[in-house]
Amino acid sequence: MKYISTRGDQSPKHFCDILLEGLAPDGGLYLPEHYPQVDNVALSRLRGIYQNQGYADLAFEVLSLYIDDIPAADLKALCRKTYTTEVFGTPEIVPLRALENGIWLEALSNGPTLAFKDMAMQLLGNLFEYELARRGEELNILGATSGDTGSAAEYAMRGKKGVRVFMTSPQGRMSPFQQAQMFSLMDDNIFNIAVDGVFDDCQDMVKAVSNDLDFKRRYKIGTVNSINWARLLAQVVYYFAGYFQATKDNTQKVSFTVPSGNFGNVCAGHVARMMGLPIARLVVATNENDVLDEFFKTGVYRVRASADTHETSSPSMDISKASNFERFVFDLLGRDGARIKSLFGDALGRVGFFDLEAHPAFSEVARRYGFDSGKSTHVDRLATIKDTWARHGMMIDTHTADGVKVARDHAQAGVPMIVLETALPIKFAETIVEAIGREPDRPAKFLGIEALPKRVVTMPADVQAIKTFIAGHCA
Repeated sequence: MKYISTRGDQSPKHFCDILLEGLAPDGGLYLPEHYPQVDNVALSRLRGIYQNQGYADLAFEVLSLYIDDIPAADLKALCRKTYTTEVFGTPEIVPLRALENGIWLEALSNGPTLAFKDMAMQLLGNLFEYELARRGEELNILGATSGDTGSAAEYAMRGKKGVRVFMTSPQGRMSPFQQAQMFSLMDDNIFNIAVDGVFDDCQDMVKAVSNDLDFKRRYKIGTVNSINWARLLAQVVYYFAGYFQATKDNTQKVSFTVPSGNFGNVCAGHVARMMGLPIARLVVATNENDVLDEFFKTGVYRVRASADTHETSSPSMDISKASNFERFVFDLLGRDGARIKSLFGDALGRVGFFDLEAHPAFSEVARRYGFDSGKSTHVDRLATIKDTWARHGMMIDTHTADGVKVARDHAQAGVPMIVLETALPIKFAETIVEAIGREPDRPAKFLGIEALPKRVVTMPADVQAIKTFIAGHCA
């Protein structure tokens, strides 16, 4: 399997090359030359593997379709090292919980940092360590987080040989628990940087550094954001696991509702669907920052200025530039790299939007790609959290509440609707208390975390500032 850029660079690369590289040299994102197809026989075999051998072996089988430059025995060992009961707390790894009227929650937040990002990041840390040791190299990871990516990356990379992590986050925009998870880490290879701005400013800094090819190569810059294909690929696995739990045979279809800001989580569902997983609908749930909802309803993709990005009670979705959206539009427009470069490299930078409503491919979104969307507000969030607790005795976090609200609007009789859980409620305790009047449960290992000493530096949203910081710590 070889990989190409969404912006036209057709120089094929192997998986382990793009694992360490992040963005393509032309500024695009990597995708496989084609999506491996899973027919009915293969789907039945994967169902049996998940039911009889478990999640780790299912992950190995799915990843093997895309990774041919890691020996099979090594890849299987990496999957089994990653997806264990000790790390994720349950043999199923991603168990389904029934909610109501055919709506299910897929629990993705049982990992070390209590967020779905652990599902991919734990594997990514092991892949990085394996490949760097094989090459005798080091890697400096530069990332941006709106809340959960940062802590998941840092917990996955802390202490890993040959890896440093430089993680940017918007100053004051994460929950106190999220900040404490990251800033309390004292590992020598972890560096936290609070940026005076919003998440999009952090993400722009990461992309600008990655696009400086000389700096990127000199300091061996890699990424852990979902622009890294390996992270998105790992997320494809739990769509298969959710499907197998919700169905008895391959004649059934399911739908997924996915709280989404950067389009990475739901893009993994798009990949699974392109492979042949029987997905009826992929429903994108947004908060007040409704750029993606606007696109799926109108065909207009319009990024917001930093000043117009709302600060909400589901802060991990306070994003107006959805990086992974480029991968989907690449498929939508027939994999036309020149067109993607024009839209994402030129139009967005020049006028801040593009309009695909008149494009023939846009009418295919609903029919071929099966996308819907919806929006949830703070009032909706509170009502959903309160209702889910009162009727089901189930406490959900603010982002998952956005998903449940939108799922209820799009559920279809006879088709299971799986909502992807994003985090445990303790990460957003203030809003949970506002909704139901009580603190969420807190795992013992995180008791008193907000009071721990913190190690973080602040800086303006300035590309040169982050370059100087990285260079100084790599000298």
